[in-house]
Amino acid sequence: MKVEIWSDVMCPFCYIGKRHFEAALQEFPGRGSVTVEWKSFQLNPGMVTDPSRNINQYLAEIKGISLEQAQAMNARVTEMAKDAGLTYDFDKAIVANSFDAHRLSHFAKRFGTQDEVEERLFRAYFTEGKNTADHDTLVQLAADAGLDADAVRTMLAGKDFAEDVERDIYEAQQVGARGVPFFVFDEKYAVSGAQPVRLFVQVLNKVAEG
Repeated sequence: MKVEIWSDVMCPFCYIGKRHFEAALQEFPGRGSVTVEWKSFQLNPGMVTDPSRNINQYLAEIKGISLEQAQAMNARVTEMAKDAGLTYDFDKAIVANSFDAHRLSHFAKRFGTQDEVEERLFRAYFTEGKNTADHDTLVQLAADAGLDADAVRTMLAGKDFAEDVERDIYEAQQVGARGVPFFVFDEKYAVSGAQPVRLFVQVLNKVAEG
């Protein structure tokens, strides 16, 4: 069974959805036959990386709300993440365009370490407050996930995998993904959002039964 997951590094529900899906896989008898492919999606393609601002400030600006309201919104998401076993720190999360992080994910796919890289990117962004648009940071994160640092640095210096990212974003439109996370099972069933573990288990079983 093939599961395609459209997501964005800066999407808090994508990391939660990843954990819920992983928990469902542990309950699924056929988990050994499941292959996962991460697909690129950008919530805000025009976002300008700005290490001087955190996501609370950014959210307040784009939604036209107070900083306190933005912090309250993110506090609720932080509690959701905590329930999934994750630690979020929006006060540290840096405003960063995710395009190059997506290119790195495609690079990692060639070496069978895409899931490890996605996990490392999420943790760096939401927990550690790292700038996931900075090339030096991406090189280190890739190395943490087992990739060759020099090869990653060379890749990031060029335009490699940019077309792959754009293709994923186009495909998202074709499959009806208006937001992320968006899961597609064997090109038959779609699940939108960080749904409960039980729902993912039900879908896995349904797809396996054909």
